Amino acid sequence: MVIHYKCPNCGSDMIFDSESGMLSCGSCGRKEGIDSFPKENIETIFEENDGKEYHCKNCGATLITDKDTTAINCSFCGAGVVLLDRLTGNLAPSKVIPFTISKERAMKAFQTWCKNGLLTPEGFMTADRVKGITGMYVPFWLYDLNSRAEVNAVGTKVRTYTKGEYIYTETSYYDVYRDINVDYMKVPVDASEKMDDKLMDRLEPYNYGQLKDFNTPYLAGYIAEKYNYDHRELLPRAASKIHRYVKSLARSTISGYTTINYNREDIVTRNRQAYYTLLPVWVVYYDYKGSEYVFAMNGQTGKVVGRPPISKAKVATWFGRVAVGVFVFLKLASLLMGGGIW
Repeated sequence: MVIHYKCPNCGSDMIFDSESGMLSCGSCGRKEGIDSFPKENIETIFEENDGKEYHCKNCGATLITDKDTTAINCSFCGAGVVLLDRLTGNLAPSKVIPFTISKERAMKAFQTWCKNGLLTPEGFMTADRVKGITGMYVPFWLYDLNSRAEVNAVGTKVRTYTKGEYIYTETSYYDVYRDINVDYMKVPVDASEKMDDKLMDRLEPYNYGQLKDFNTPYLAGYIAEKYNYDHRELLPRAASKIHRYVKSLARSTISGYTTINYNREDIVTRNRQAYYTLLPVWVVYYDYKGSEYVFAMNGQTGKVVGRPPISKAKVATWFGRVAVGVFVFLKLASLLMGGGIW
């Protein structure tokens, strides 16, 4: 089933406006609140296949999508199209963070970010080489996790004292045990096989105070994907993301010892609840000297991540300046300490 959101005033297509948080008509400027549109309640479950054919209600064009797409823009008339049968049943998202940064603001922020690259080539910073910028709702699981950490260690306290003509060192040994219970709320893990996991991790944090109950109008005018991995498959990744924090917390409770020798550190993480959530991401495709670079921007906060090319000449210059600075510092230190002249 294909959904178009039509303007009640002039009949033109409406899309979600990141600035106002409402559906907006590009023709007459009318805006409609998301809550004014009822939530769709269709129990169709999407069948897994390589592709599926839909038809744009606006112009009648045939839309062929892969199995993961849930919202697209018609390539003929540009209308925002939501594929409802891919967002219902067990594929219905629970929550969404709407875009708060428009395409225009995203482009300006990206260009500013490029210019701040101290070691990027001059041509990369100044040339307009953006091949495309796409607003995409990426599927995530947000986990509420409980971790229990059990720690066994041996601590020592060393005391040195003098008695008569002798100096004594006294070492006392202590069995140390800790049993820590800690909860982590809304740990995000992207569930799309198309997205780079490291890139998505670096987009954090999101402000989860702006989480909304999912409603299809938020997707109008953007691309959206459904999850490829369920919450059970991704639980190990979620647990690994908090593992070092739990370990650090447990160790921070052990203090006052001269030395600590850890014999056992067991951390068990359990999933209390997982929310299927769509998070906003601007994906920027950038061409430079025949190579394509992909950058991502947090569609809520504006944080940009990616790996731009590095200028070898700038790196050499930077290291040269550092080397000269160190040389001058050492010479000055030598003179102050009574060393020879240059």
